[in-house]
Amino acid sequence: MMRIALVAAAVLVLLTALLWGFQRRLIYLPDTAAVTASAGVEDVVLETSDGLRLGAWLVPAEGPDRGVGVLVANGNGGNRAGRVPLARALAARGLTVLLFDYRGYGGNEGSPTEQGLARDVRAAQRYLAEYGVPAERTVYFGESLGAAVVTELATSVAPGGLVLRSPFVDLAAVGRVHYPFLPVGLLLRDEFPVADRVAGVQVPVAVVYGSADSVVPPEQSRSVAEAAPTLKELVRIPGADHNDAELVHGPEVIAAVVRLADRL
Repeated sequence: MMRIALVAAAVLVLLTALLWGFQRRLIYLPDTAAVTASAGVEDVVLETSDGLRLGAWLVPAEGPDRGVGVLVANGNGGNRAGRVPLARALAARGLTVLLFDYRGYGGNEGSPTEQGLARDVRAAQRYLAEYGVPAERTVYFGESLGAAVVTELATSVAPGGLVLRSPFVDLAAVGRVHYPFLPVGLLLRDEFPVADRVAGVQVPVAVVYGSADSVVPPEQSRSVAEAAPTLKELVRIPGADHNDAELVHGPEVIAAVVRLADRL
C-alpha cells in the first residue's frame, strides 16, 4: 500500500510540474500559419505598445452604414480566417468589423500571455478609433477566451456595448472542469477573471451561450451574466456546442450583436 501511495504521489507531482511548465500550451492553441485576405477584406497592421506588429483584417460595412464598429476578440484556437463568416454576416447588417490575431497566432510574432493579449486588443481598439470608430461607437465581441480579453479592455476603455459569447467565470474555474485532479487555481499564471471584471463594467452587456457547450459549462456563462450589472440580454442557443456554427456565427449570435448596436 505504501508503494502504491508513493507511486500515486509521484505521478501527481509529475503532472503538476508538467502543468506548471507547459500550461500555456494547453491554454493557447494557435494556428500559427500566415493567412491571406479574401475579396472584400482589407489587410491592416496593428502596432502594440511593446513593439509587435499584428496582422488584422478590416471588413467594411455593406449597404447602409450604421456608423458602428465591432471589435472581434478570438477564442484560444485557430486564427482570424475562421472568423470571416462572422465578420461578413455583421458587415451585411451595416457594421464595420475588425478581425485580428493575437501574438503567436496567424503568422504573428510573439507568444500569447494574459498581459500580451491585453496589449493586443488595445492595439485593435486604437486602430478602430483612428479609422474613425471611437470606443463609444464600438461593440466589443469576445468568444470564450476572447470574452475575457474584451471584458478586461472594457474596464479601462469603455465601449458602446459588450457581447460575450461562451464566457467562463475565470480560467481556474473552467480549468477545474477539465483537470479536476490538479490544483489548477494554485498553478495558473494567467487568470482571466471574467465574472469579477464584468461586475465593474457599466455598459450594456449581452451574453450568448450554447446549452450543450462541452468546453465552457453553460452555468459558467450564466454566472457571468448574473455578475453583469448592466445585462441587457441573455441568449441561450439550444443544443449548441462550443464550436458549432450556430454558436460561432449563427443568426442568433448576429442578431444579439445587432440589437446591442441598435442601442448606439
